[in-house]
Amino acid sequence: MDSPILADKALLVSAVIFTGILCQWLAWRVKLPAILFLLFAGIIAGPITGLLDSDKLFGDLLFPFISLSVAVILFEGSLTLQYHQIKGLTQVVRNLISFGVLVTWLITATATRLALHFPWELSLLFGAITAVTGPTVIVPMLRTVRPSASVASILRWEGIVVDPIGATLAVLVYEFIISGSGNAVSHTLLAFGRLIGLGLFLGSLAGYLYGVLLRRHWLPEFLHNVATLALVFLVFTVSNVLQEESGLLSVTVMGIWLANMKDVPVDEILDFKESLSVLLITVLFIVLAARMNFQMFANLGWSVLFIFLAIQFLARPISVVVSTLGSKLTWPERHLLGWIAPRGIVAAAISALLPSNLNKADTRKQLCLSP
Repeated sequence: MDSPILADKALLVSAVIFTGILCQWLAWRVKLPAILFLLFAGIIAGPITGLLDSDKLFGDLLFPFISLSVAVILFEGSLTLQYHQIKGLTQVVRNLISFGVLVTWLITATATRLALHFPWELSLLFGAITAVTGPTVIVPMLRTVRPSASVASILRWEGIVVDPIGATLAVLVYEFIISGSGNAVSHTLLAFGRLIGLGLFLGSLAGYLYGVLLRRHWLPEFLHNVATLALVFLVFTVSNVLQEESGLLSVTVMGIWLANMKDVPVDEILDFKESLSVLLITVLFIVLAARMNFQMFANLGWSVLFIFLAIQFLARPISVVVSTLGSKLTWPERHLLGWIAPRGIVAAAISALLPSNLNKADTRKQLCLSP
């Protein structure tokens, strides 16, 4: 690759970062989620003007970059989760990330099947991808809406913890699709057990050992940030090598473990990871938005509006009602929970990664998704 091409790519990456920071600043000024401006910038740079071709810019490194970035973002979010924040609300959070995800998944999949006439496999995969909420969107919204402490804590915990759960669900549906009809159920259950077991074990082990290392000051302070980043990358990639797509769960568990260990200095690490997450989110939203194909979206027609209405007015409210049964939350608080469920960077990233894998997989049904 000659130097003019490298210079052009460097200029393009710099322009993406600078534009993203301008979008973040504008969002701060008008008190709106930055995702709105980032997506708008990506759409203008990509499908409208053609100035940004994400696949050409990053080449084979695009999907590894997306995966590692999401790992850092989830770790940073999980590092802010402390158990005392949801004291008395544990049952609600647990229900939202279990029964709530199940309700959202099934309603969304059914709506997709009815509206777009997709195969059930594809409908279930779409439902799994969109079953997650997103901390990258929820946290800025909470700064503007300023709900009660209970609602804010629930939304924050749900948005972060549900991401690896939703990703796991999407992977399991994907495994079911590619395994064929013969041993699909047993293959999927085996993959589920390995994924959950490895994610919990490796994340807990890494979190505990690194916490002990920090607590005993075996690592100089000037290495805390970069060492943590290196460990996140290592845990994520090793976990994925041992069991595909278990890395997100591993880094999330590691972050929660570190956040709740006593006498572990994580404030400086959290500051660094927060700044890094802002940068990664900024780049990712623009890069992913630039890959949108308006023609394929237009081919779906107005049926997509039906799916949106089903998610907003059926899936989310029903999942919240089911998840908050028996809780002390007031009805206004439950109503607010039922209205806030934006999809963030993890849903966008998974929607970019899984279709690429499906296109490469030789399935019996010959399912083909465009990235």
